[in-house]
Amino acid sequence: MITLDSDINFLPGIPTVYRKKLKNLEINKVRDLLFYFPTRYQDFSKLIEIKNIPANQDVSIRGQILEIKNNFIRRYKITSALISDETGNIKATWFGQTYLSKILKKGDWVILAGKTVQTKSGIHLSNPIYEKIDPQEFDSNHLNLMHTGRIIPIYSQSQKLSSRWIRKIISGILNEISDINEYLPENIIKEHNLLDLKTALSQVHFPDSMEKAKLAQQRFAFDELLVLELLVIKEKIKNSAQDSIAFPIKLEAVQSFVKSLPFPLTDDQKKAVWRILKDMESPSPMSRLLEGDVGSGKTVVAAIACLNVIKNGYQAAFMAPTEILAIQHFKTLSKIFAGFNINVGLLTGKQDKFMSKKLKGQPIEISKKKLIEKTEEGEINILVGTHALIKGKVKFKDLGILIIDEQHRFGVAQRASLIKERKQKKTYVPHLLSMTATPIPRSLALTVYGDLDLTIIKQMPEGRKKIITQIITEEKRQNTYDFIADEIKSGRQAFVICPRIQENKDQKEKKNSSWEDVKSATKVFCHLQEKIFPNLKIALLHGKMPIKEKDKTMQNFKDKKYDILVSTSVVEVGVDVPNATVMMIEGAERFGLAQLHQFRGRVGRSQYQSYCFLFLSDGSSSNERSLALVKSETGFAVAQKDLEIRGPGEIFGTKQSGIPDIVMSALKDIELVEKTRQIAKEILISDQHLKKYPELSKRLNSFKEKVHLE
Repeated sequence: MITLDSDINFLPGIPTVYRKKLKNLEINKVRDLLFYFPTRYQDFSKLIEIKNIPANQDVSIRGQILEIKNNFIRRYKITSALISDETGNIKATWFGQTYLSKILKKGDWVILAGKTVQTKSGIHLSNPIYEKIDPQEFDSNHLNLMHTGRIIPIYSQSQKLSSRWIRKIISGILNEISDINEYLPENIIKEHNLLDLKTALSQVHFPDSMEKAKLAQQRFAFDELLVLELLVIKEKIKNSAQDSIAFPIKLEAVQSFVKSLPFPLTDDQKKAVWRILKDMESPSPMSRLLEGDVGSGKTVVAAIACLNVIKNGYQAAFMAPTEILAIQHFKTLSKIFAGFNINVGLLTGKQDKFMSKKLKGQPIEISKKKLIEKTEEGEINILVGTHALIKGKVKFKDLGILIIDEQHRFGVAQRASLIKERKQKKTYVPHLLSMTATPIPRSLALTVYGDLDLTIIKQMPEGRKKIITQIITEEKRQNTYDFIADEIKSGRQAFVICPRIQENKDQKEKKNSSWEDVKSATKVFCHLQEKIFPNLKIALLHGKMPIKEKDKTMQNFKDKKYDILVSTSVVEVGVDVPNATVMMIEGAERFGLAQLHQFRGRVGRSQYQSYCFLFLSDGSSSNERSLALVKSETGFAVAQKDLEIRGPGEIFGTKQSGIPDIVMSALKDIELVEKTRQIAKEILISDQHLKKYPELSKRLNSFKEKVHLE
């Protein structure tokens, strides 16, 4: 007896080599195989009489083989057959499949489906799919077809498993399997007009119509989203049940700090600060995502949260994805807290610093060992760093808040593990504030980050102007150089971004390779310095430079010692040079849309008008991502377009999370996401442990094993 939990090793008709291939796809049980859904369908359901066959179209015919033979033409192995019905004959040819002459014989009745090709000798079928049928059922409407004469499923060709083989195995299972236990509550199925599980499994693999296929897909998209929302909401409930430290708002200290800032807070910043401080008044750990466009002022909001924790006698950890960004945060925090009796440390793994309240804002380098000792003793109030903060021997005396900047860079799984790492064997969990300058489409925020409360900063600081973004063709390259020269004469600075550090081996071997073909930072740097701007000061920055050299280069650029900075994507996140007004991007089509928006965000950080110029390697005037950047002013518009272009699986590391592809597609449907989230809430409110829904609980546990959200 076959059930959903049957092991594929015990299924008949699956050779050992195929079992290994299935296991490589993480298909171990019948359940896994039935939930291995088609990627698309081909509609071969309409049978056409041979006399009416059109050229260059997908068709299905049924008839009798009059002859079949193998031919060898110019080393090509070709199998050809003549097929006949009551209306005429047609030739079918297969390339490199001579074994077919042993399977298909003269006199066999078949259904063939495939593309028709017009040649000098007439119309014929090229490499059609075949299926033998019983001649007695030739005129029957109840042919049990798998590969032709119907809508057929097409599966991923991973592990070199053909769709034909997968169809055969799944069809056999669907015919033999015993009762399939429904895991969705009956009232939900009826209320939302969903197919029952058994029908949905049958129709997703062998649909009676494209409409039925769509209904089956909708059922499984609903299922997977619902289970994902249950998982996320249960995690949120679990987190809120843990103990943290309640931090009263030190209003006088906060107000004093805000007054010391050289700029006023925007209304959105004030609201964000208040929500965060109120969250931390609770003994339940805060889990909040602070989302704001590039330059919207998230760091200051985070700094105020740190200040309040410190004034309550606890420490803060501030983690960034890159050394450059960590160093910048260290310098920013050291500067704004210089008069507030706060010690700030920097730990990156390669460069460690300590800004003492006694040093009047001037940091000094100390040994990593000493810095770790000061952190464990509680002398360091804020420790800034990269992954080094969660590795090795770093321990806090009393960690009150963990701040993660550009949190999507750390992946879905890592966010939760950071909190666990920081428990330090205490009975409380630190508060968590995640930040991102890559705005998240609401559908993603409600699922992948559904265990976090969301705060959005939409306002930009006063005086900021819209960045003029243009795609520049090669014919206007010199005009762009002239424009950059004029900007620099006016006292401004420029970034030039390249896709890679050096030209690759193939390009080096091209005898006539021009510098424009290469688009490497080192080559562009030399070209600009020697031929375009010989009188200007140009610097080169890339990820393979020693950290001290990178830090010095960035600081010199910020101090206006260089006019132009040629760089790779190392400046993508967080680099703040208010005097820079031009962002020129070479090979723009090689960067993601969110990445391009981050580059653009390196300029436009002052009152000066700023510009972003996009060059495409192929010399064309547009591509989808570049056009989207030109048309999208805000990061929120960019994020939505990015979701449409790349799909959610590529965004924020979720492709590696184990979340099924069908969920990834469904994440674009905000209405469905919100609906399933509300249903998940209602279920858990009435039955947090799903005791009333044992099959759904089993499904959730199975889902949890594959999806890595913690």
